Amino acid sequence: MSDGPIATLIREKLTAAFAPQRIDLEDDSWKHAGHHHEGGMDAKDGGESHFQLTIVSDAFEGQGRVARQRAINAALKEELAGPVHALAVRALTVAEAERV
Repeated sequence: MSDGPIATLIREKLTAAFAPQRIDLEDDSWKHAGHHHEGGMDAKDGGESHFQLTIVSDAFEGQGRVARQRAINAALKEELAGPVHALAVRALTVAEAERV
């Protein structure tokens, strides 16, 4: 299944900010059917409001979990203020991903 416009934008911004080795982005919006924010902050139907993200990048080297989350939130500031209601993040360095 191809990404929608919000997921595509998220991938583009994360790629530009972190040059990741891997991005796994799953739209979980369907799990929130009937929820007020089902379609994002503007409550439109169609998903792209709840995501699970795994991102692997050496840009996270030397950063703790909170710093990584803050960096991702900063890169996606506009999306988190608008259409994206929830973003679960797992951010790993390449070395950490290889151990998992």
